[in-house]
Amino acid sequence: MAGGPLSRLSRLAGVDLSDLVAAAERIRPHVRRTPVQLVEPGDPWLPGGGCLKLEMLQHTGTFKTRGAFNRILGARERGELDPAVGIVVASGGNAGLANAYAAAAVGVPATVFVPGTTSATKLRRLHEYGALVEVRGQEYADAYDAAMEHVGRTDAVYCHAYDQPEICAGAGTLGLELLDQLDAARREVDTVLVAVGGGGLMSGVATAVEGRARVVGVEPTAAPTLHSALFAGGPVDVAVSGVAADSLGARRIGSIAWEVATRVGVGSVLVDDDAILGARKATWDRYRVVLEPGAAAPVAALLSGAYRPVDGERLALVLCGANTDPSDLA
Repeated sequence: MAGGPLSRLSRLAGVDLSDLVAAAERIRPHVRRTPVQLVEPGDPWLPGGGCLKLEMLQHTGTFKTRGAFNRILGARERGELDPAVGIVVASGGNAGLANAYAAAAVGVPATVFVPGTTSATKLRRLHEYGALVEVRGQEYADAYDAAMEHVGRTDAVYCHAYDQPEICAGAGTLGLELLDQLDAARREVDTVLVAVGGGGLMSGVATAVEGRARVVGVEPTAAPTLHSALFAGGPVDVAVSGVAADSLGARRIGSIAWEVATRVGVGSVLVDDDAILGARKATWDRYRVVLEPGAAAPVAALLSGAYRPVDGERLALVLCGANTDPSDLA
């Protein structure tokens, strides 16, 4: 079997720093080195200083492009990628966009299964990238089940939205890049705030900064995958709804994310829909940065008081996606 969930790249495997370094080398020609906006101490949002990692400027407007290239290029290197069949992904939108873009760049077809909650903006862009788009159900889990059936029929390489080693390692290259940029600026970071849905970005970033900074996951109250897992002592299913469901709409935290979170002590805070929407608007007003709702979660944690930095704490906020209709920001 080429690249399905039972391949040697089992979703139950973990990631370490060597995986991130290998991913960074593999994907370097294909992804952008996104900028960092430094923030001086005394800023109303980050009083201890810090930075914004502007990953929403990545190809396709999402960090997921990193993992998509790492997964697809890795499968091709191992001879698992059939150029006539290509890849398949289940996604609320961003993973689909990233994998469709990467597949097109590599020259193979992409089939993307999406739930009915996927935004019109993301659906339009999926078609623009040449993906075959199939709508199934109203949650990510429905799209995932349909994608698994497709893998069984076609032997396509499956690109998980957040819970494969190569996907998480690709996302983690963002963390390596962030540290390199801070080193160049002679800055330090104490805490990284990152949005959490299935946890692929969180697991990669936490692996990258382990031993140097702590990571706090920020989740919608309407989809608290990590928060619920920490409370229950392991991954559990949660109900999914809210304004960020198309990007942070996983029903449970990924197995890799759970392993990393418990290994390094990732924290979790929750923000509601009003805080997310307010943060999205505030980020536009202050920085002229367009964020989709899920990507505004770290800002929402600060502005709502869900996360309160201690005196002098230096924060990095990962702003991870911009696939949204900006017409309501003016």
